[in-house]
Amino acid sequence: MSEGSALAGVGTSGELVLEKQKTANATVAIARAPVPVKHEKLGRARGRLHVIGIGPGQEAWRTPEASSWLAEADEVVGYGLYLDLVSSLIRGKQRHAFPLGAEEERVRFALERAGQGHNVALVCSGDSGVYAMGALVFELLDRAQDNGGVSDAARRVEVASAPGISAMIALSNRIGAPLGHDFCAISLSDLLTPWETIQQRLEGAAIGDFVIGFYNPVSKRRRTQLAWAREKLLEHRPENTPVILGANIGRENEVITTTTLKDLQVDDVDMLTTVIVGCSQTRLGGNGQSLHFVYTPRGYAKKIDAPEKETETAA
Repeated sequence: MSEGSALAGVGTSGELVLEKQKTANATVAIARAPVPVKHEKLGRARGRLHVIGIGPGQEAWRTPEASSWLAEADEVVGYGLYLDLVSSLIRGKQRHAFPLGAEEERVRFALERAGQGHNVALVCSGDSGVYAMGALVFELLDRAQDNGGVSDAARRVEVASAPGISAMIALSNRIGAPLGHDFCAISLSDLLTPWETIQQRLEGAAIGDFVIGFYNPVSKRRRTQLAWAREKLLEHRPENTPVILGANIGRENEVITTTTLKDLQVDDVDMLTTVIVGCSQTRLGGNGQSLHFVYTPRGYAKKIDAPEKETETAA
């Protein structure tokens, strides 16, 4: 076996220079190649897992790196809808579609396939590191196999992530610049995070007067969290605070509406909606015609108004 392996490594033009030697600790044979051997080409290739954020779905919003990695992949893994959004780039590739809710299963599967030497793309919507599969990939890699982790082969794979446009960022740009000053993102899903923890974080954001991007605001069974958030925020900011609702952002059936914190209705929001609630300084503006926008000033008014104040002082 050792002689065969040595000869396989040096190729058909190589020769055996030391026949098999067997000791208590190892068995070895040595072969010589006529030219230097590229060690990275020997044996099974090291697997690769690319964790790819494809943005909200629009091709123009996808990074060239993400598109390139998808095109290079041997296999693609992801939620079926996300794979459909990149169907033109993965045509003919081995496709592994998982249902909604099977996040751990799809990430484990992707890592183990990469551990077998494959070039695997794990497809995520938005940015892979923002409420997506990126964190779970690294959490599984950080665990020992006997503690819920993946196999040793999977832990040795090369892992890289491609950034994508997150829904909150996309929605902000669609409507103006509501994230123009300090902001935060909060998921209202209590599936993995206790509701008490979410409440604490939300209250902190309310007291701090952050613009807030809400992910997973509602589900079919979860209808009360967004209403609680609205009431908590009304304790700290005006009733007319602008609120933006964006559904299917960047897709054909995109719908974006603006309302106020007081008038925010849970029934106007579904699982595909991202919600941005402005802070006390967020403004709703327009040109009186077709242009309507929402923005949060960063503080440039101090510079803009300064010359006028200086002139008044001099007079």
